[in-house]
Amino acid sequence: MSGGTAHLLTALFMVAVMGYPSRRSATDLDATPRTTVTIDELSGVRRFSARALNYSTLLLEDDRGILYVGARGAIFALNSSDVADGSHRTIHWEASPEKQMDCLQKGKNNKTECFNHVRFLQRLNSTHLYACGTYAFHPLCTAIDADRFILPTHFEEGKEKCPYDPARGYTGLIVDGGLYTATRYEFRSLPDIRRNLHQRPLKTEESPLHWLNDAEFVASVLVRESKDSPVGDDDKIYYFFTERAGEETTSFFDKSQVARVARVARVCKSDVGGKKILQRKWTSFMKARLVCYIPYYEVLRSVCSLDGGGWASTVFYATFTLSAQWRTMEASAVCRYTISAVQRAFEGPYMEYQDSARKWSRYDGTVPEPRPGSCITDRSRRKGYNSSQDLPNSVLDFVKLHPLMFEEVKPAGGEPLLVKKSVAYSRLAVDRVRALDGRFYDVLFMGTGDGWIHKAVVVGSGIHIVEEMQVFRDPQPVESLVISHAQRSLYVGAASGILQVPLASCARYASCYDCILARDPYCAWDGRACRATATADSTGLVQDIQSGNEGCRSSSGRVCVPTGSLPWKNRTVLQGDDVLLPCDQRSNLARAVWLLNGSEALGTGQDRLRVGVDGLLVTDTLPQHSGAYRCYGEERGLRMLLAAYSLTVLPELPRGPTAAPRPHAASQAASDMKVAYVSAIIALVVLCTVLSTVLLYVSCLEKRKGKYVLGEPRPASVELQTVSANCLRKGRREEEEEEEEELTYPDGCLRIIPGEAPTAATSPVKELPAAVPPLPPPPPLPAELTNGVGALPNVLRKMNGNSYMLLQQQEEPLASPLYSASFTEELSKILEKRKHTQLVEKLDESSV
Repeated sequence: MSGGTAHLLTALFMVAVMGYPSRRSATDLDATPRTTVTIDELSGVRRFSARALNYSTLLLEDDRGILYVGARGAIFALNSSDVADGSHRTIHWEASPEKQMDCLQKGKNNKTECFNHVRFLQRLNSTHLYACGTYAFHPLCTAIDADRFILPTHFEEGKEKCPYDPARGYTGLIVDGGLYTATRYEFRSLPDIRRNLHQRPLKTEESPLHWLNDAEFVASVLVRESKDSPVGDDDKIYYFFTERAGEETTSFFDKSQVARVARVARVCKSDVGGKKILQRKWTSFMKARLVCYIPYYEVLRSVCSLDGGGWASTVFYATFTLSAQWRTMEASAVCRYTISAVQRAFEGPYMEYQDSARKWSRYDGTVPEPRPGSCITDRSRRKGYNSSQDLPNSVLDFVKLHPLMFEEVKPAGGEPLLVKKSVAYSRLAVDRVRALDGRFYDVLFMGTGDGWIHKAVVVGSGIHIVEEMQVFRDPQPVESLVISHAQRSLYVGAASGILQVPLASCARYASCYDCILARDPYCAWDGRACRATATADSTGLVQDIQSGNEGCRSSSGRVCVPTGSLPWKNRTVLQGDDVLLPCDQRSNLARAVWLLNGSEALGTGQDRLRVGVDGLLVTDTLPQHSGAYRCYGEERGLRMLLAAYSLTVLPELPRGPTAAPRPHAASQAASDMKVAYVSAIIALVVLCTVLSTVLLYVSCLEKRKGKYVLGEPRPASVELQTVSANCLRKGRREEEEEEEEELTYPDGCLRIIPGEAPTAATSPVKELPAAVPPLPPPPPLPAELTNGVGALPNVLRKMNGNSYMLLQQQEEPLASPLYSASFTEELSKILEKRKHTQLVEKLDESSV
């Protein structure tokens, strides 16, 4: 077990020991997807991609049948019924070359950052969309005519509305004409929540306390709390983010060692700031801790909301991953929060920062009236506070110093819905479906960091994962998820494109039991096939979301026999052989059960039977292993027949002279042959080594002695042997050939013996074969380059240490005056000098 895993298990044990509300262990909170659907098994999926990248900003207008997509350098308008039909419209919105060059000069990446990433795209009014892009670290915004769908010529400065960094956390909403955004806006600015496109632009306070501490924003949600409010409350915008934690002691437990924590903050829509204090600042800003009751799951990844027809029934679903200190591990948690739990936290006690202790602690002092951070209600109006500018200074001063609440926002049920190991959920979308039992079920679509979608249904206080789908062949994070009720589709945005995936693929379930066990609220069994509930009459449909095992009773009780006869497969083997009987389990939750002649195959004494993920392995078979084998998938008390085999084990053959060799004898023979081969190879290797050594020795002797006869004693005197550049081509007179024969090698090349200078009469010449044509004479050399040795037939080459000369002999008279008859005299002088030169036995390597 790794150290990180051990620490995490220790933390979970502490949760149980210390009495935290979670009533189930981490193992119970985990859930395995029932089925796994690879990308090649998907059906009904439509894909859209163009030359752009990063299709991460989605705006669905179901009533208009349009899906707007903001990407890198482009905005698309797709047909929501079929994103791949080719009818899309495109606005190309690239960053200018000047801005890209300016971005490069700032040291940014010209492959990822110095582009125009569209980060915001929403409906501004009935005729226009509003879009913002990073524009190579110079954010711009613009209003786009939705009908014409062309890039306008007028742009607005976007530094107050859009992040400069495409990777920076960001969220935004347009509410009643006002633009509510949260991010780190400028290059060196602090994170901020701002309101623009409004008569009263607002932002958060930065002194004396920073209301936000290195926050990474995830989502924002509008809750219309003014609708049917008995107290005349105001609409609120909730922001979800992760920020760096100060040292704080809360009602949950001491989090002084936690680097980052999840938060929820809120502001009132009618806030207009203070009159003298908190001018152009929020007077309703409050934030609280968002806990999931599992230690170290502190990084908030995605949040989405659902309401059941009224704001009071609003619930928030949030996904968390492990903190930075657990980077070697990958795990996710899913928690659900009610709007009432959020309200209780903001109505509870405040926290105060103590400079002396440098930590946050509960504030127990006097709280001014009206309550700091609250919206203007009917009660406030009766006291004369009709807007935030009417609030007293004591209230505004309190708001500046007490932005953090003491109570945390606790999950519904006091525990997470799911803790999933080895998965990092990046995005979340939720749908609410009414099942055949009349109940409403929340269906979650959770995108992972490697391009998969987990579809799950919330049942009670837990989650059942219906299936996991691979939607991208190349692993990549799921960036956006949007659900269309009109098209019954899920739109998936990622770096490589847009996918349109059906909310359900009921035809994938081939039997009644498979359909029921899936517990998919979108599907039901009609007696012949599994069908979508929204497209069929509910009469006669069977569905069981709660238990997942009722509705498919047959004459065989809780055993399901597939429609049509399941073919028997015959297997015949010899006694002592091994045989594998495959059994494909479609469900990851099913357990394989094997029956042999109607009884459990894995009974007492069946030590030769092994059940694995591929089927049943029978080792060293015996005649009593013959019989009828049936494989069932058992899940939630139901059994489904998956495979049937008839196995025949032939008895052992009799021994005798004509009997076939037994398998172990054949194995022994094969082993002997292997030993023989290895021995032969070793002998060959030894022989090759000996031969190589002999050849190497002979080669070394040849290099040291030149031409020799094996066994001939080495001469005591050292001879300087030189090879002429070109040996003589033709013979001279017959009398000269006889005199020089003693001084030449058989190949016709010259050998010079130190101390004995040859004369003209003894010039070594030997006739070459007639087949070799003579080379032309060398060109005459200028007198200034002869350096006094112009009479030599070739260039004299001198080297450090021992030296040698290259001499070219010619049998024909030289036409050039540089080659005169004084050749013999000059040569005699040079050799006379060399006679007194001491020669070392070992020649210089550079002159060999």
